[in-house]
Amino acid sequence: MTAELPAPEAPCPCGGGAFGACCAPVLAGAPAPTAEALMRSRYTAFALGDVAHLRRSWHPDTCPTDLALDGDQRWLGLKVRGTAAGGEEDELGTVEFVARYKIGGRGHRLHELSEFVRLDGRWVYLRGHAAEGGHA
Repeated sequence: MTAELPAPEAPCPCGGGAFGACCAPVLAGAPAPTAEALMRSRYTAFALGDVAHLRRSWHPDTCPTDLALDGDQRWLGLKVRGTAAGGEEDELGTVEFVARYKIGGRGHRLHELSEFVRLDGRWVYLRGHAAEGGHA
């Protein structure tokens, strides 16, 4: 179930500024200009429960058929640690990030190196690998 969208002037769940200027356009279907912008929109989609955006932004060869979100999972924050390629002129890109979340009152963090590719001119998420430090 999708949560109510933040107001355009409210902080974006990904921490990238005002929601209306950050992830809202990509969640509404605009192409992400960079791999990092797509990764941020995907974090926001997880935080808001937007499964449709997650499917739309996932490479069809690696998207799980049973994509379901945990209703007890609450996303707390995102820190982008670095990017490689993934710009407006690139075809491949990687984004390293740490996302914090809680399930059942217990805190967790996901430290991932995500791979992105262009498919039909749009960035899509291909796969992720646990980065050094991994899940904690």
